[in-house]
Amino acid sequence: MIFLDAAATTPVRREVLEAMWPYLTGEFGNPSSHHSLGEAAATALAGARAATAKALGCRPGEVVFTSGGTEADNLAVKGIALARRAADPSLDRVAISAVEHPAVEESARYLERVHGFAVDVIPVDRFGQVTEEALAAALQPRTALVSIMYANNEVGTVQPIARLAELARAHAVPFHTDAVQAAGWLPLDTGALGVDALSISGHKLGAPKGSGALFVRGRLRVEPLVHGGGQERGRRSGTENVAGAVALATALTLPREPAGRVAALRDGFIDAVLAGVPGALLTGHPTERLPSVASFCFPGTSGESVLLELERQGIICSSGSACAAGSDAPSPVLLAMGIEPEAAQTAVRFSFDSTVTAAQLQEAAAAVRTAVGSVRSLGTPTTG
Repeated sequence: MIFLDAAATTPVRREVLEAMWPYLTGEFGNPSSHHSLGEAAATALAGARAATAKALGCRPGEVVFTSGGTEADNLAVKGIALARRAADPSLDRVAISAVEHPAVEESARYLERVHGFAVDVIPVDRFGQVTEEALAAALQPRTALVSIMYANNEVGTVQPIARLAELARAHAVPFHTDAVQAAGWLPLDTGALGVDALSISGHKLGAPKGSGALFVRGRLRVEPLVHGGGQERGRRSGTENVAGAVALATALTLPREPAGRVAALRDGFIDAVLAGVPGALLTGHPTERLPSVASFCFPGTSGESVLLELERQGIICSSGSACAAGSDAPSPVLLAMGIEPEAAQTAVRFSFDSTVTAAQLQEAAAAVRTAVGSVRSLGTPTTG
């Protein structure tokens, strides 16, 4: 089996498992308990927070541990917008890009549906990027928050986050970015990026599912979504997942293969697929993209049929976001980029971890050529 669905999840790295293991076994204390076991857990949690903060270029007190990227996105979008409107009732709009992960989009729609916010959707170009002009057109005196993802989970397009955040800052609007896919591949220094909030998820980095974090800058207020004992400085109640925090911090700080090496392999794979499959369409930005993602539409096929044929040949990949798996609807991300619905339903995404080899990608490219040819020869209709 060749696993090319790392954007959905990655295996837990051995170093991560070894680092977290003590806090799943002998060092099982509650970090809020005032005894030796609790104090050991609190020390481990503080160490994990400091290491995570160092990786994000921020202060430890600006790190909120969460159950993953979805919770971090929810806390950022809902929490910041609600806190800002509580301070100033005129702030009743949020701006998000047209290619956001459902965790951001649905959080914004919740604010619209339940709290009366207006949602301004910022369009993208045909490569999936937000331009500064498009963001400027969306910013209003009533905007409480802007949320634009760092790198897209379906097509891999990377946004010019530092420039976009600077524009939002000039309008005194907090800027959040979903960096779940970017983590491990792109710089995460929140100071250099200029963002006010940033979400990450452990299981994209070699940590377990159920671990994540949200960076929230300085004194920016956040209305908590989970109430209780006031953990995480009152921003996220609940007994902390010490083992998960240690795992996330460890994964963030482990050495990784150079992104340039993986990008070169990705480009070779893209060239092989485009050369071997007539009519194949590369989606996303041709150069400003994650080193680890290559996504295509294969007109004249069904994306799901191609996936099944590839799995039969031992290649594991996906049709796009794992969070939308099983949906027959064309991807909103691809539609926002101007791709026709019929073509969008033929999408297949290949995403790699840092251990991928040239031989694996050569084998995968050959399998893609065979799979698409087989599906087309059978006349398999597109879904819909």
